[in-house]
Amino acid sequence: MATRIDPNLMHEIKDFGAVGIEKCFNCGNCTAICPLTSDEYPFPRNMIRMVQIGHTERLKQHIDPWLCYYCGECSETCPKGAEPGETMMALRRWLTAQYDWTGLSRKTYTSKIWMVGMLLMAVVIVAVLAALLHGPMVTSQVKLNTFAPIEIIHTADLILAAVLGFFLLTNLGRMYFFVFGQANNIPLKIYLSEAWNLVFHTVTQQRFSSCDDSRKNWINHLILVAGYATMFLLIVVFLSWFQTDNIYPLYHPQRWLGYLAAGALIYGGVEAVIGRVKKRQQIHKFSQPSDWLFPILLVLLSVSGLSINILRYQGIPMATYYAYIIHLAIMMMLYVTVGPMGKWAHLIYRPFAIYFQAVKAKQSQEELTAVPAAAD
Repeated sequence: MATRIDPNLMHEIKDFGAVGIEKCFNCGNCTAICPLTSDEYPFPRNMIRMVQIGHTERLKQHIDPWLCYYCGECSETCPKGAEPGETMMALRRWLTAQYDWTGLSRKTYTSKIWMVGMLLMAVVIVAVLAALLHGPMVTSQVKLNTFAPIEIIHTADLILAAVLGFFLLTNLGRMYFFVFGQANNIPLKIYLSEAWNLVFHTVTQQRFSSCDDSRKNWINHLILVAGYATMFLLIVVFLSWFQTDNIYPLYHPQRWLGYLAAGALIYGGVEAVIGRVKKRQQIHKFSQPSDWLFPILLVLLSVSGLSINILRYQGIPMATYYAYIIHLAIMMMLYVTVGPMGKWAHLIYRPFAIYFQAVKAKQSQEELTAVPAAAD
């Protein structure tokens, strides 16, 4: 079967952030030094070669870019300065765009004008909804649930979560078909037996710790993800308990869980921004707009949330209400720009890639075991 070659693929990957890929002459140094590569997945060299040749369809089928955690060693030791780590990062963005059937991911990653437009759209949506749906603005005391009725906010949260979940699951389905094809003979029992990989690596991101000199980055990433997951549960699942006009003591779980989640997001976000400003690590040497936007929005989201609490406890009604609207606007900006079609999606695609890797390995193992048995 003939393979179609795309001569523009390298330029396309550059649009997603690849740097110096044309300098690579496939010496294999990057693959040799990578602690996560294997005979079955010899990245980054194999991925760079496919880009140079123009194998678009074959690239879509590969999970190799998701198996890379970008420790930066490959780029630091590249004799030609081809920045293989940045190519792997760009390929993750590119694959996210391939999985996304809406086309929004491609526009968000490759167009600054589009990203700014999405941010403005998020602000306008929140402003219009707030103007139309807000309750009475009590000025004698802070009545946040009167101004922002919990039933409306909770319903909006669930609708937004359902919409984003729909896009994520359908994009994940496209990822599955790219990797396995529409017809595969892998038994259901293999998917079930290897499902622990999905849960384990989603929670621990353990492979990140295998990268040399990346243990701090792994811990920082864990803190950030833990803070985000906790905050998501508080505002989507437990909103009626979290958003209340009751003033709880500091030791109450409603308060310290919120403070811990906000602190984790601020720490992780500030750490990422400082790293990109100083550029001391290879992974921070090059930055795309989404690399800045994600941590900045997380920090702003956390700071605005803490501001609401401070203003509420100080009994300043109008400032509390306006701070709440600003908080919702930042949240909407986060979801529409770096949600399931953007940078946030790697939290899902990477564990599933590891899961798919385990499923393929198990299937190959069973096929090898079955051959001698059939011969007997």
